[in-house]
Amino acid sequence: MPEPEVMGLEALRLMAHPLRQKIEREMRKGPVSATSLARALGESTGLTSYHLRQLAKHGFVEEVPELARGRERWWRVVPKDRRFPLRREQGEELRAVLDEMVRRDLAADLAEFSEAQGRQADAEDPWTDAFPFSRGSVTLTIEELRDFFEAYIALLYKYRRPPEETPPGARTLQVRMYAFPDEQT
Repeated sequence: MPEPEVMGLEALRLMAHPLRQKIEREMRKGPVSATSLARALGESTGLTSYHLRQLAKHGFVEEVPELARGRERWWRVVPKDRRFPLRREQGEELRAVLDEMVRRDLAADLAEFSEAQGRQADAEDPWTDAFPFSRGSVTLTIEELRDFFEAYIALLYKYRRPPEETPPGARTLQVRMYAFPDEQT
C-alpha cells in the first residue's frame, strides 16, 4: 500500500474544478488523449489539453509514451493514496473548497449509480446483480474510526491489480465509502 499523501489547498483547488472532476471520472476508464477526452466530454481539444497539462504539473496524471502517435499525447492517472487534511486542520478556504467538491462528488456518484442501475436490464447477465448496497451504523471511538477507515483502504488495495493481472470477465467497479457522526447519543 502506498504512503498516504495529504493534499493541500492548491491541489484541492485544482481537483475541485468541475471540468477536472469530469476528466478524473472519464480517466477511471483508462488512458486518454486530449482528443478522445474532448470527444467524450463534449469539450474542445484545446481545453482538455490545457487541463491535462495542469493535472500533470501537479502529479495527478502522467504521459503514456508507449501510446503516443506522432504529436498525439496520451495520459493516465497516477495512482496514489491521496487524503484530505483532517477537518480540524483545515482553514476556512480549504474547508469551503473541500465541502463544495464533496457535495459535487456525492451528487455525481449518486447519478452514476442510478444510471448504471438503469442500464442493467438483462436478467441473464450476471453483472445485473452487481449493485451491492448496505447501510449500517457502528459505535466507535475516534481511534477505532481511524482503524476502520484504514482497513477499508487496505481492502481496496487488496483487490486493486494491474491490467495484466486482471482475470477474464472481471470489470472495474466504482466503490465509495463515507461516514459521519450521528447526533450525540
